[in-house]
Amino acid sequence: MCKFKERWIKVNKNQDKVLTNMVGMRYDHEICDRYSGIIIGNGGPELKMNSGFDAQHSYNIELNGHTQNGNSTKGQNGNIHRSEKLLNGNGYTSNGNGHIHHNDDVKEKHFPLPEEDVRMERSLGLISGTAIIAGTMIGSGIFVSPKGVLEGAGSVGMSLVIWLSCGIISMLGALTYAELGTTIARSGGEHAYLMEAFNPNEKYKCFGRIPAFLFDWISVFIIRPSMFAIMCFTLGTYVTQPFYHDCVPPIYLTKIFTVLAMVLLCVINCMSIKFAERIQVVMMVVKLLAAAIIVGGGFYSLSQGNTETITSGFEGTGTETSIIVLSFYNGLWAYDGWNNLNFVTEELQNPRKNIPRAICIAIPLVTVVYIAVNIGYFAVLTQTEILASEAVAVEWGKRMLGVMQWIIPVFVVCSCFGSANGSLFSSGRLCYVAAYDGHLPSVLSFLHLRRHTPIPSMIFTLIISALLVVPFDLSSLIGFFSFTAWIFYGLTASTVLVLRYRLKHKTEHDNYQVPLAVPILVMILSVYLVLVPLIYIPKPEYIHVLIFMAVGLLLYFLLVYKKVKIPFVDLATRFLQKLFLVVHPSGKAE
Repeated sequence: MCKFKERWIKVNKNQDKVLTNMVGMRYDHEICDRYSGIIIGNGGPELKMNSGFDAQHSYNIELNGHTQNGNSTKGQNGNIHRSEKLLNGNGYTSNGNGHIHHNDDVKEKHFPLPEEDVRMERSLGLISGTAIIAGTMIGSGIFVSPKGVLEGAGSVGMSLVIWLSCGIISMLGALTYAELGTTIARSGGEHAYLMEAFNPNEKYKCFGRIPAFLFDWISVFIIRPSMFAIMCFTLGTYVTQPFYHDCVPPIYLTKIFTVLAMVLLCVINCMSIKFAERIQVVMMVVKLLAAAIIVGGGFYSLSQGNTETITSGFEGTGTETSIIVLSFYNGLWAYDGWNNLNFVTEELQNPRKNIPRAICIAIPLVTVVYIAVNIGYFAVLTQTEILASEAVAVEWGKRMLGVMQWIIPVFVVCSCFGSANGSLFSSGRLCYVAAYDGHLPSVLSFLHLRRHTPIPSMIFTLIISALLVVPFDLSSLIGFFSFTAWIFYGLTASTVLVLRYRLKHKTEHDNYQVPLAVPILVMILSVYLVLVPLIYIPKPEYIHVLIFMAVGLLLYFLLVYKKVKIPFVDLATRFLQKLFLVVHPSGKAE
């Protein structure tokens, strides 16, 4: 990558000197249009660019004016200082043969274009891919959801059945997405698959984009931010709980720590993709260690004869369908993250092999860990104690670890931190791809000039997530998230059938294919999980989602289909480009 260079060009009297280092500058097309005529530079000199915006074209620059706030005039000695940050776009200057006709010392300060393309790089291997799935799934859910699952199930035995069933459902969904990820090697998850299935090659310009746009609309503003917010909220809960012992910590303090964690994670993901990947792998190891402590302590307790809770079996199992569905929502929330790898397909090495492999490693591992951890809880705590606790893992630590009970909140905080990191990592990519395809403001698809990180999309996700934390509590967010998520899980599963039919003569032999019954079963399950709450317990949040989708449909026709221009968007884009030093991606991952 080119480094920042500062240079002096001395122009002596009655001599012309060639500008020798005008190489590698990238100009935004709108800024270039402004710079194609007479402009006033910072310091006063008039600059005349005789050539317009053109790739690989040299610019002739003449200083043919005088400084307006300096002492230099044409033919006299003086100093002119210009500092320009001309970023992004598709124009390049060549070696340059522009001449300076002036008797001044000219100081030029530029930010050169990197020698390589500005684009996402394929830096994720099988281990990193597995860590993104398992590291996001094992997080706050297993430390919060046991209470919600047990409450809806009514018995210990039924709660374990629900945990196992949620693991099987997640595996079916992930296998369905594995076929989509190997068939359509684009980042963005559901966005990419809905675009390809319902709007191939822009064939149906009016209605073809609607499914993908509605997914972007709901996901960018509800699903992904709420997922990130829930994880960070759990982190904030476990950070503050130890300081209040048996009391409930103030909600405002928990939310302050939640927002601080969000900001820290956003900074990490904006600064370095590699660092974010390393955090994900390390935190996955920490999660497994925390789970091993709970499982080991649980089996030790069982060996001491504490089997009362476990042996209660299916006593008290609930029979109300709507309540059992809500317990499934809590369990599926703990498993969510199984589709995260599909959001970063373009950054994954050999996705045709690594997507199915990572899924087949991560999800069975997580399922075994979840069931074992729940047995660890039931071996130490009674059913009543679990239902009364807001932080089940902390209660377990108090009972089993004594003076070392502080270690459990530390492990849980690290676990939630890793899950939130994986969630933000993938959420930023969805926002980036949606903006790249014109469903969001284009600046959200820009990458940092040197770090190649999607800084605008990360900051946008941070802002939306922080706003969700303020009015909602944790339980309402979980129900809100699960309801909206399964609408699009089912719709995306249907794209397997559409693409199988359309690409039946084009599918490559080495592409992974799931048995056709699997996506059909996922579609049926998603319809059940969406309709039952609407029919039996129509909470206001569910109605709000439907209203929000209707608003999104209106915005689609105005902003995407009719392309109505919003005032000041171009001005804001240029400002954000200069503020964050971001540019439009110049290429796609190979």
